[in-house]
Amino acid sequence: MTEETVQQPPKIEFPCADYPIKIIGDNCDNFIEVILEVIQRHAPDLDPESVRRRDSSKGRYLSVQICIDAQSVEQLENINRDLRETGIVRMVL
Repeated sequence: MTEETVQQPPKIEFPCADYPIKIIGDNCDNFIEVILEVIQRHAPDLDPESVRRRDSSKGRYLSVQICIDAQSVEQLENINRDLRETGIVRMVL
Protein backbone atom coordinates (compact mmCIF):
# COMPACT_ATOMS: atom_id res chain seq x y z
CA MET A 1 0.00 0.00 0.00
CA THR A 2 1.26 3.39 -0.84
CA GLU A 3 0.89 6.37 1.44
CA GLU A 4 -1.65 7.83 -0.97
CA THR A 5 -4.07 4.92 -0.48
CA VAL A 6 -3.90 4.95 3.32
CA GLN A 7 -6.42 7.41 4.66
CA GLN A 8 -5.07 9.47 7.55
CA PRO A 9 -7.37 10.54 10.40
CA PRO A 10 -8.37 14.19 10.22
CA LYS A 11 -6.19 16.63 12.11
CA ILE A 12 -7.87 18.62 14.83
CA GLU A 13 -7.00 22.29 14.98
CA PHE A 14 -6.96 23.71 18.51
CA PRO A 15 -8.75 25.39 20.03
CA CYS A 16 -11.70 23.38 18.73
CA ALA A 17 -15.15 24.68 19.67
CA ASP A 18 -17.95 22.18 20.33
CA TYR A 19 -15.68 19.11 20.38
CA PRO A 20 -17.98 16.13 21.11
CA ILE A 21 -17.05 13.52 23.70
CA LYS A 22 -19.24 10.43 24.05
CA ILE A 23 -18.99 8.49 27.30
CA ILE A 24 -20.56 5.06 27.74
CA GLY A 25 -20.77 3.37 31.10
CA ASP A 26 -22.76 1.65 33.79
CA ASN A 27 -26.17 3.16 34.44
CA CYS A 28 -25.89 4.19 38.07
CA ASP A 29 -27.45 6.98 40.11
CA ASN A 30 -24.42 9.28 40.08
CA PHE A 31 -23.07 8.58 36.57
CA ILE A 32 -23.77 12.03 35.12
CA GLU A 33 -22.54 13.83 38.25
CA VAL A 34 -19.26 11.91 38.18
CA ILE A 35 -18.81 12.56 34.45
CA LEU A 36 -19.53 16.28 34.85
CA GLU A 37 -17.07 16.58 37.74
CA VAL A 38 -14.29 14.99 35.68
CA ILE A 39 -15.00 17.04 32.56
CA GLN A 40 -15.29 20.33 34.48
CA ARG A 41 -11.90 19.66 36.07
CA HIS A 42 -10.35 19.86 32.60
CA ALA A 43 -12.88 22.13 30.84
CA PRO A 44 -14.26 24.54 33.45
CA ASP A 45 -16.32 26.40 30.85
CA LEU A 46 -18.48 23.31 30.21
CA ASP A 47 -22.14 24.15 29.73
CA PRO A 48 -24.17 21.52 31.65
CA GLU A 49 -27.00 22.15 29.18
CA SER A 50 -24.85 20.58 26.44
CA VAL A 51 -25.17 17.14 28.08
CA ARG A 52 -27.21 14.62 26.11
CA ARG A 53 -28.03 11.30 27.73
CA ARG A 54 -29.34 8.07 26.29
CA ASP A 55 -30.21 4.87 28.15
CA SER A 56 -29.54 1.47 26.60
CA SER A 57 -32.56 -0.61 25.60
CA LYS A 58 -32.34 -2.76 28.74
CA GLY A 59 -31.29 0.12 30.99
CA ARG A 60 -27.97 -1.41 32.01
CA TYR A 61 -25.78 1.18 30.28
CA LEU A 62 -25.93 4.90 29.75
CA SER A 63 -24.32 7.02 27.07
CA VAL A 64 -23.65 10.69 27.55
CA GLN A 65 -22.50 13.14 24.90
CA ILE A 66 -20.87 16.38 25.99
CA CYS A 67 -19.42 19.14 23.82
CA ILE A 68 -16.45 21.12 25.09
CA ASP A 69 -14.11 23.76 23.75
CA ALA A 70 -11.05 21.53 23.36
CA GLN A 71 -7.75 23.31 23.88
CA SER A 72 -5.15 20.59 23.23
CA VAL A 73 -4.44 16.91 22.67
CA GLU A 74 -3.13 16.73 26.23
CA GLN A 75 -6.44 18.03 27.59
CA LEU A 76 -8.37 15.35 25.68
CA GLU A 77 -5.97 12.61 26.82
CA ASN A 78 -6.30 13.73 30.45
CA ILE A 79 -10.10 13.74 30.22
CA ASN A 80 -10.05 10.25 28.70
CA ARG A 81 -7.70 8.93 31.41
CA ASP A 82 -9.65 10.45 34.29
CA LEU A 83 -12.99 9.23 32.94
CA ARG A 84 -11.67 5.66 32.67
CA GLU A 85 -10.26 5.84 36.21
CA THR A 86 -13.77 6.40 37.63
CA GLY A 87 -14.50 2.67 37.30
CA ILE A 88 -17.98 3.30 35.91
CA VAL A 89 -16.93 4.35 32.39
CA ARG A 90 -16.61 1.58 29.82
CA MET A 91 -15.77 3.56 26.68
CA VAL A 92 -14.84 7.11 25.67
CA LEU A 93 -15.26 8.16 22.05
